Amino acid sequence: MSEPRPPFRNASPHNSEPSQPDAASLVALLAEGCLGSVWLTGQNASRDLRRGRYTPESLTHPGKMLPTIPRYAIRTYTDPGDVVLDPMAGIGTTVIEAMHLGRHGVGVEYEAEWVAKAADNIRHTVQTGAPGRGEIYHGDSTALPALLPASLHGQVSLVITSPPYGASTHGHVRTPGPRRGKVRKLHHKYGSGDNLAYRNHGQLADGFTAILAGCRRLLRPGGHVVVTARPYRRHGELIDIPGMVATAGINAGLELVEECIALICGVRNGVIIPRASFFQQKNVRDAIATGDPQWLVQHEDLVVLRAPL
Repeated sequence: MSEPRPPFRNASPHNSEPSQPDAASLVALLAEGCLGSVWLTGQNASRDLRRGRYTPESLTHPGKMLPTIPRYAIRTYTDPGDVVLDPMAGIGTTVIEAMHLGRHGVGVEYEAEWVAKAADNIRHTVQTGAPGRGEIYHGDSTALPALLPASLHGQVSLVITSPPYGASTHGHVRTPGPRRGKVRKLHHKYGSGDNLAYRNHGQLADGFTAILAGCRRLLRPGGHVVVTARPYRRHGELIDIPGMVATAGINAGLELVEECIALICGVRNGVIIPRASFFQQKNVRDAIATGDPQWLVQHEDLVVLRAPL
């Protein structure tokens, strides 16, 4: 299914843009509900979007990005042949979608297991005849410029990535058999204990700032960064990951352009089709039962940043 291009306000790098307020003013505008855009990225379930496009073994990753999110961003901010980078690449979703759209996808991943599975996905994508190129590097993206060849410095048109939302995700749900046994999670943990996912909020913010600072050195002037993020709860406390991302980007020397919404639910005839996991639904029901009114999250926040011109 092809998607319409999202209605960004002067978002294309090929549009002339008016002068921008300073970073502090932009943050204030976002806090007051400054208009952004809604991306209809949840019309199809992730498993359907990945079927035949990714290797089955790679689907065990605990925090995969919805493939339609990089598709939207790549179509909006780049032209065929441009370089698209994901410094926290996982199984290479950004790289694979860039290849299918005729771009040069580059990924960096910290955990060796996912590097290998991303490489398998790249080989699979080449075999399907995708017009773009793809490559994956193994390393710590807090030292990003040192990991990538000098030929890429200043050449990246778009960075697409997502920080981890804590050490545990919703993963996969399994039961031992029909109507017996406890429901259990599978593939819901990141592998390495020194992964950023296991750091406290302050350490995650510092690490992500370092990653975005490295991205700035790799971006061409006016190149964009799109970061998907959502708040999550830790021991009942709401952790503002989108706010952390915006602050990290400003501290890394990037300009905050706007904040958009990427739906992870479907919309059919004006009715929302939820795609919340079993554990998301259970946690919200439990919270409501204790008098804590919570809602199922049906979107990702998209923080859009830009390298200075």
